Amino acid sequence: MSDAALHSDLSVGETAALFADVRGRTAKLVEPLNPEDMVLQSMTDASPVKWHLAHTTWFFEEFILRPRVANYASPDDRFAFLFNSYYVQAGPRHARDKRGMISRPTVADVAAYRAHVEDAIATLLVSNREDLDEIATLVELGCHHEMQHQELLVTDLLHALSYNSLMPAYRDPEPMPVTAAPDLAFNRHDGGLVEIGYSGDGFAYDCEQPRHKTYVAPFQMANRPVTNREWIAFMDDGGYGNDPLWLMDGIARARAEDWQHPLYWWQQDGEWWTFTLRGAQPVNLDAPVVHVSYYEAEAFARWAGARLPTEAEWETAHAATPIEGNFLDNANLRPLPGTGVWGDVWEWTGSAFLPYPGFQPPQGAIGEYNGKFMVNQFVLRGGSCATPKAQMRHSYRTFFYPHQRWQMLGLRLAKDG
Repeated sequence: MSDAALHSDLSVGETAALFADVRGRTAKLVEPLNPEDMVLQSMTDASPVKWHLAHTTWFFEEFILRPRVANYASPDDRFAFLFNSYYVQAGPRHARDKRGMISRPTVADVAAYRAHVEDAIATLLVSNREDLDEIATLVELGCHHEMQHQELLVTDLLHALSYNSLMPAYRDPEPMPVTAAPDLAFNRHDGGLVEIGYSGDGFAYDCEQPRHKTYVAPFQMANRPVTNREWIAFMDDGGYGNDPLWLMDGIARARAEDWQHPLYWWQQDGEWWTFTLRGAQPVNLDAPVVHVSYYEAEAFARWAGARLPTEAEWETAHAATPIEGNFLDNANLRPLPGTGVWGDVWEWTGSAFLPYPGFQPPQGAIGEYNGKFMVNQFVLRGGSCATPKAQMRHSYRTFFYPHQRWQMLGLRLAKDG
């Protein structure tokens, strides 16, 4: 399978418009920041804003401009080492946990690098090359890659800002809407032999394919995600100290890292508070709980007399639900109360991130995009308040390690029968 096996239903002109829109949105995301904000790296899993800006630019340079434009010249060939992430076939790379040490190139240098590559891609997309359709397809992949990094950019920034005792807000604080979550209810689904995964001519990642049949037993799915109010009840009932509720790896991690509540929470005058992209705010009791690991979600589900859904159940239950919700585009930057399926919080499933039957990654370094991560991680569905809406599909799968909490991670309950 070659790069041409990637497919798209966009015209070259539509791809050029998408490229301009995505790059422009990234620029908007960093407008509130100063250079000091953009070099912070708070842990190995998170990267500095400046690195995200450069890496997403490197992606277009590495996979499109260098191999396909004979006279292309990078502003600095050393950027290929600094801003490669994990693509082994693309060459050596700077240590992931040392990205915060890259003081040079400066933020201004990275901005110039972005402009240089943007001009080259824009010029390429109005050329008369015979391989222009293939190039446009790769540009679309690069745009979706950058959308993923837009989400990472704001969530990595949240983690970094949380270490500052001044509690700086990325965006101005705004009051949460005063709305109540509906009563928890479960909707029954018959199951049976169902089809999941992507099929069609539009964009999708390789890990969403091929579409295939799988058997799902009858099940019930909650009408909304678990709320902060329900999570506090779990905490008040000693959930974090009730070992039988937890997987062995989970309780070991919870004890080692002293988990007593979701990430970014603390108590103040008897009230729970949380740090958000809009600064410190009281926990909204009816909003979906967020920043909880798979281990915590799995323990909560057992405490609640339920379980996490499989990804096949999740996709089957929501296959006909329009993709509307609280996404990055809405600029709320935190989960909101309601009954939505899409947006707000990524929802943990009980399914390991594994290849679908017949999965074949593209050849070359592009094939490292998803396939090499298909071990020891769990699938989440639905998108979050930090996810660009244009990235979402009914078949979209994201994945994280079971201990990770810094992303917008929540849960929806399921039951048998």
